[in-house]
Amino acid sequence: MQYLLRYKIITILIFISLISYKGHAQLREGINLPEHDNDAFHFGIFLAANRAHYAITHSSRFLNFDSVYAIESINSTGINLAGLVNIRLGKHLDIRAYPLNLIFTEKVFQYSLSKPILINGETPLTEKKVQGIALAFPIQLKFTSDRISNFKVYMMAGMRAEYDLAANADKKQTDDIVTLQKFDYALEAGLGFHFYFPVFVLTPEIKIAYGLRNVLKPNNAIKYSNTIEQLNSRSITFSLTVE
Repeated sequence: MQYLLRYKIITILIFISLISYKGHAQLREGINLPEHDNDAFHFGIFLAANRAHYAITHSSRFLNFDSVYAIESINSTGINLAGLVNIRLGKHLDIRAYPLNLIFTEKVFQYSLSKPILINGETPLTEKKVQGIALAFPIQLKFTSDRISNFKVYMMAGMRAEYDLAANADKKQTDDIVTLQKFDYALEAGLGFHFYFPVFVLTPEIKIAYGLRNVLKPNNAIKYSNTIEQLNSRSITFSLTVE
């Protein structure tokens, strides 16, 4: 069900973007919301689809033991839901925060096993999935261009802290999969566009996130974990914001 929900949301985001672009092109000449950029505060609703995986650093055990001879973190799709607060600092500079930002992900680890244990459901190519529901707090600086009619482009950069509400070490140890830390933080950078309509501003954006913390919780008793030394999150997000 989560798989279907994610792809429905991605389809909706793409559809809205196409309709918005077409509608924007058909607008009559004139300036919509001429005072919008002069407001000290803007509020918005943020909906996004993300593709995420982990950058893996292998441990020395990976070289010394032959039960696992390849590990990959496969890109998987998730969704983001958030509220936006935009604070104007100057004509071309804003600061943005997301007081409530929920990130739903499913990280997939793919192991190539030389000696799979069939009674445990293992195969030569075995996948292990880790569900994630994170409460994140991104804060960003946004650098904008001059407004051209009802269009503006911007770049953003910032940091994001997040807390994984679904991380449960005891359960994940029982399930014999990778155990993860609850807290993570990352650098973010991206590019976006403002389209000004008569009653709202629509903002498509694409950004990347580069995790700085090793989120692996070591557990030498689990072969799916003890061959990994470090995990760092990586993601790319396509979002639509309505202000």
